Amino acid sequence: MKQWLHYCWLLLLLPLCSFISEEDLYRVKLNPANIDADKVFLLIDKSDYRMYVYEDVTLIKIYKVVFGNDDMGDKRIEGDRKTPEGTFRILSKRYDNRWNRFLLLDYPNESSYSKFQNRQARGEISQAATIGNGIGIHGVEKTSGITDVYVEKRINWTLGCISMKTEDVNELYEVLKVGTPVVIRY
Repeated sequence: MKQWLHYCWLLLLLPLCSFISEEDLYRVKLNPANIDADKVFLLIDKSDYRMYVYEDVTLIKIYKVVFGNDDMGDKRIEGDRKTPEGTFRILSKRYDNRWNRFLLLDYPNESSYSKFQNRQARGEISQAATIGNGIGIHGVEKTSGITDVYVEKRINWTLGCISMKTEDVNELYEVLKVGTPVVIRY
């Protein structure tokens, strides 16, 4: 009877030992062979400078990221250096000489245009303003002196894109496919 109770306690505690801590989710290496790319989506939270990678409902990785300017509001017009908020998709992927890897988002999409036009109609932005484009996820720009330290220290430097450390964007690039959903929020 005593041995049976010992096994019961062990079975109860064993699942608790297998949980991965948040710190481990920064260090874990993603293996594309073990991930179903059709079930992957990204949640980018501007308020905590983090990108969360989910496979279905399971959080599998956390990355540190930085954005456009220090005003974390939603992108309003071209040139405001703000990172847009909403639901997007990876439109294309490419190797890039400046940023190592570039994952282009479908910004502006229908929802982005709707927000933009509503702001124009309310007089919040000029009728002559343009919405902008070319927003994506990429590495740092080492040729300009922008290194991984910018990401570590939360120094926003892009024109509205999401920037990651070089090693991180290389890893993520191998996991994501064109069409991957990306949610950006504050």
